Amino acid sequence: MTRYQRIRDLREDHDLTQAQIGAAINVPQRTYAYYESGQRMIPPHVLCALADFYHVSVDYMLGRTDRKEMNV
Repeated sequence: MTRYQRIRDLREDHDLTQAQIGAAINVPQRTYAYYESGQRMIPPHVLCALADFYHVSVDYMLGRTDRKEMNV
């Protein structure tokens, strides 16, 4: 399974814990940790919640682009 390095990098860049992000997007800390490590695939609604939280595109979080900006 894919490891989601960018979501970890974004969290660390904002000096947040997994528990804080989990609370912000309404998932348990343990579940969020599984997402970061790639032990669970991130569901689309969680990807969207993370993108909205960090104000970046889903493509950026998934490593498909280096542009953080969301297309509007």
